[in-house]
Amino acid sequence: MRQFVSSVYPDKKGMLELCGKDFRYLKQVLRLCAGDMLYVRLPDGKLSGTTVAKIDESKKTVFLQVCDCVPEVLKDGGENQSDYRPETDFYLFQFVAKGPKMDLIVRQAAECGVLKVVPVTGKFTQPCGAEKNLRNSRYERIVREARQQSGSPVATEISETLSLEEACALWKKVAGEKPEESFACVLYERSERTKNLYEALADLNVIKKCAVFCGAEGGISPEEIDFLLENGIVPVHFETNILRCETAALYGTACLQNAVTGRKLWQKK
Repeated sequence: MRQFVSSVYPDKKGMLELCGKDFRYLKQVLRLCAGDMLYVRLPDGKLSGTTVAKIDESKKTVFLQVCDCVPEVLKDGGENQSDYRPETDFYLFQFVAKGPKMDLIVRQAAECGVLKVVPVTGKFTQPCGAEKNLRNSRYERIVREARQQSGSPVATEISETLSLEEACALWKKVAGEKPEESFACVLYERSERTKNLYEALADLNVIKKCAVFCGAEGGISPEEIDFLLENGIVPVHFETNILRCETAALYGTACLQNAVTGRKLWQKK
């Protein structure tokens, strides 16, 4: 389900006024006309149905009227995405890849509903991509476009770039007072000292926080794997081909989400 992610709330009359880049997107990309319907994700996460009330070409402004009608996605027992909150928060700790690849990784993570992407510097990360702060308008735009295309209700965040030590400290903070309800793994191309993903998850009853660490071009060094192991991050090896870093990030995230969701469905039976 496509949606428009709004950075502003409607006024007291339920009208959204959108101009600038939003006007160009709605008019030129979505090609909206007066009377068209559009789902809008408001800043608080609520999903609302809207109608295009007016398009003012002279002011380059689109006026959207919030409707009282229930969006089709909420009817017939469908997922109530306006109130939807995933039971598990997913984090991607991504060793910084080259610019275009990092852009792709961020986009795919947002489409998959990852809560936070944390760029990490390491032995094999690219100097050209290891800016200290990646939280800028470019990445915000990539995330917003990905959420609009995918309909993700999760407001994906991009962290500042951290060292491996800082990344592990952040994960411990995220796990907080209930580390028994958290799980973190690192994707490793070698098989020694690794576990099968389902094996690694077997002893966990409730999983509220999940993280996957993924290497950049060149992978992750044995010394970094040692450090991650010391910090409770489980090395996981997939019996598959060696994947490019941008493929591995998507594949690893999807496998972890599927494994966690599958466990919950199996436990309910």
